Amino acid sequence: MDFISGNELLKLCEENHYRISDVMREREASEFGSSPEETIGRMKEAYRIMKEACHKPLDEPVISVGGLIGGESAKVRDRRRSGKSICGSMLSKAITYSLAVLEVNASMGLIVAAPTAGSSGVLPGLLLALEEEFSLDDNQIIDGLFTASAVGYLIMRNATVAGAQAGCQAEVGAASAMAAAAAAEIMGGTPRQCLDAATVALSNLLGLVCDPVAGLVEYPCQNRNVIGAANALVCAEMALSGIVQFIPFDQMVDTMMAVGRSIPFELRETALGGCAATDAACRKTCEIFKSK
Repeated sequence: MDFISGNELLKLCEENHYRISDVMREREASEFGSSPEETIGRMKEAYRIMKEACHKPLDEPVISVGGLIGGESAKVRDRRRSGKSICGSMLSKAITYSLAVLEVNASMGLIVAAPTAGSSGVLPGLLLALEEEFSLDDNQIIDGLFTASAVGYLIMRNATVAGAQAGCQAEVGAASAMAAAAAAEIMGGTPRQCLDAATVALSNLLGLVCDPVAGLVEYPCQNRNVIGAANALVCAEMALSGIVQFIPFDQMVDTMMAVGRSIPFELRETALGGCAATDAACRKTCEIFKSK
């Protein structure tokens, strides 16, 4: 039950009448020589860590190593609770949890790299919001995580998820594609709709640069995780509505890599361009290093 492209994955789903999560679950069990129960158990543990990271900063405020972020998730939660959110409950929760995970990561807490530490808030942020808004159980979310894993595996195998190689489009873009596919399956989408959601999620973030201030995975990384979650939600909704993407997933992955190669090195995790090169960011960088 192995595959090395989105096209092969769809064929396996069609031939076996499987969802993407079914294929990925069997592949993982075979790859690691584990039982289905052990494979699911590992994914449940990953989701437990994700949920803990979503809630920790809301219960116990943390400050990042560089001091650039901290407390943002609680502010969005408080605005939603006040009844003033312009995003609605679903998106507001996704924003809150995505922000929270990056606060945990930047304060050296425990997170799940999904697919990277810098993009670790996108997938749990969207999935936990879905779970709460639609009263889903953990097993449904676990299925979504296997689908997300399949998408992440294909992007890593055929392109990259490293910002240093292809910019933030490879980190937050990949995470958003994973989350979009997961949300589509959880809400009843077909395998093709899941990959359509992932395709448009990647296309929407093509060219996104990686320009961390002071070289720290804090700012603007946290903000971009929110964009990744919101993008995933929109893309899943489009796919579930029956909007078909005529560019196949595999071609979009190749395109993302090609775009990544053309991004100047200053905009690939070097902190030499973009947001990191602004006057305000340079002053903040000096403050950080003077205080160390």
